[in-house]
Amino acid sequence: MKRFSPALFVSMVILFSNCQTPQGLPPGEEVNGGLTVPDSFSVVVVAESTGRARHIAVNTNGDIYVKLRSPHPKGILALRDEDNDGRADRREVFGDYVDEGEYGTGMRIYNGYLYFSTAGEVYRMKLTDGDLVPQSKVELIMKDDYKNDPHGFEHIAKPITFDDDGHLYVQFGAPGDVCQATNRVPGAPGQDPCPQLEDHGGVWQFDANKLNQTQKDGKRYATGIRSIVGMDWNHTNNALYALQHGRDDLHRTWPALFTPWQSAMLPAEEFLKVTEGSDAGWPYYYYDQIQKKKVLNPEYGGDGKKTGEGEKLNQPIMAFPGHWAPNDLLFYSGDQFPERYKNGAFIAFHGSTIRSPYPQAGYFIGFVPFKDGVPSGEVEVFADGFAGIDTIVNTSDAAYRPMAVAMGPDGSLYVGESEKGKIWKITYKGDPKNFSDRQLAKMEEHKSLPHIKTPDEIKDNLHAGKGGKGSQVYFSYCSTCHQSDGDGDGNRFPPLTQSEWVNGDKERLIGVVLNGLQGPVTVKGKAYNNPMPAHNFLNDQDVADVLSYIRKTFNNNNDSITAEEVKEVRSKVAK
Repeated sequence: MKRFSPALFVSMVILFSNCQTPQGLPPGEEVNGGLTVPDSFSVVVVAESTGRARHIAVNTNGDIYVKLRSPHPKGILALRDEDNDGRADRREVFGDYVDEGEYGTGMRIYNGYLYFSTAGEVYRMKLTDGDLVPQSKVELIMKDDYKNDPHGFEHIAKPITFDDDGHLYVQFGAPGDVCQATNRVPGAPGQDPCPQLEDHGGVWQFDANKLNQTQKDGKRYATGIRSIVGMDWNHTNNALYALQHGRDDLHRTWPALFTPWQSAMLPAEEFLKVTEGSDAGWPYYYYDQIQKKKVLNPEYGGDGKKTGEGEKLNQPIMAFPGHWAPNDLLFYSGDQFPERYKNGAFIAFHGSTIRSPYPQAGYFIGFVPFKDGVPSGEVEVFADGFAGIDTIVNTSDAAYRPMAVAMGPDGSLYVGESEKGKIWKITYKGDPKNFSDRQLAKMEEHKSLPHIKTPDEIKDNLHAGKGGKGSQVYFSYCSTCHQSDGDGDGNRFPPLTQSEWVNGDKERLIGVVLNGLQGPVTVKGKAYNNPMPAHNFLNDQDVADVLSYIRKTFNNNNDSITAEEVKEVRSKVAK
C-alpha cells in the first residue's frame, strides 16, 4: 500500500482551487464580469461580441434589444435568456429599414412599441407578445433629411425619450462646433445671429404616434444645446433631462487664450433640466465648471472670463469635466436597489477623444442621487473597469467604452458598451435596508484614477518634452482626433498608421491639411465621413514638419515633405 503524500495533497488542492474563481464561477470567468461595483452588488455578463452597439432597451419579459451601429441591411439585435442562467443564449438580428448613416443611437420601448433611431430617422415596431422578434412592419415616425442640410452635419445622433402625454422628444444637434461660417477655423468669429439655431442645436417635440413626420411637424421645445446623446424623461417630476456634450479644441483654435490643460478640462459636459422654451446658450456661451458660471465663447468675444449675459441662460443642475462624453441617461424607478438609488440618475460616460495631451477620461458608469427633481449629492462612481487600464492614452487602448444603461423588469441595471457589444447585468444581492455609505468607500477611491481625476497640468501631460517640432504640431492640432498613436478612434477619425493617404501622393496629402476634407473617404478599406477642418492657418514650415513627422511615424517609412512643396501647393489653392 502506497503511503499518503502531503505534498501531493497540497498540489491537488492548489490545482482544484485554480480551476475555480473566487465566486465559484467556471474557469475563465471574470469576477463581476471584470467590473468593480459597490459592495453587495453583483455583475454577470449577459452577452459578448454582439457587434458595435449603441443604446439598448429591455422588455417586460427580460428580452434585450440592441441598436447596432452601421446597420446594413439590418440593425437591431434581439437577445433572450431561454434557460434562465443569466446569459442570453438566443440571438436574432432583424429590422428592414433605411439607414444611410452610422450614428443610430436611440432605443426605447414605449406603449408596447420598440422605438429606434438612425442618423436621420426615428422608427418603431409593434412588439408581439411571446415573440423575440416583432412580427409587425417597420413604421417611420420622423425623418430628418440631414444630408441635404446647407449647414452641413456633425452631431446627428438621434436620442429619443417620451413624456406621459404621448410626446416624443428628439434632439437635432448642431452641424458645427460653434456656428462659424466655415467650421472649426482657428480664430474665426462665430455667426451672430447663428443661422443654425433655426433648425438645430436643440430638442424638438413630436407626436409619438403620428407617422411620416418631418422636423416641421414638430415643435422646438428648447434651444441652445450643441449636442445630446443621452436624455431621459423623469416621470417623478414630469420633466425632461439631457446631457450636453461641450464644444471642442479651445487650445487648438485659440492658443493665446487657452492652455492644453484648459482645453482638456473645458468646457463642462452639462447635466440640464430642459424646460419648454429654455435656452442653454450654445453657440454663444459655454459652462465653465471650474469657475461655476457660463462664459462667452471666444468666437463671440470671450476670453475665458467674460460672462456677458450668461447668468440669464438655463444653467446646468450639475457639470462634469470636459470630454467625459455622457452618452446615456436613466432615472432609476425600480425597487431592487437600495432606497438611495430610487429616482436617481445613472449615466454612461463613454469617454471622448479630445483630452490629449492628458489621459482620456470618462469610461465609467456614474450615479447622481436625486431629491425633488434636483441632485442631492455629487456624482458617484457606480461601475468601473471597462477600459481595462487606468491611464488611457488613446481611445483605442480601452477594452470597452460604456455606452448604454437600461433597467430590467426586476429592477436590475443593464449596461452596454460600444466597441464589441458586451452587455452586463448588475443586481443587488444584499438587504436593501442595511445599505450604507460604507459600502461605497472603495468606489470613492476610483475618483483618484487617471481616467476620472482632474489631471495635474504638469505631471499628467503625457507628451511634455517629447519629440521635435513636427511632433509638437501634431499633438497640438492632430492628436485629439487621430490620437497619440495615429490609429484614430475607429469610428469618426481614420488612422494614419500605414495609411494610403499618408504614404501616397504628397500633393494630395498637403492639400488635405490646407483645404480640409469633406464627404466620405475610404482609408484602409473602411469608410469615414467626418469632416476635417482646414489647417491653412499653419505656416509652410509647420505643415512640412507635421507631415514629415506623420510620414516617418506610426509604422510609416516615407521621405519628408519640405516647406517649398507646401508653398507650391498653397499657391495652387490660392489661384
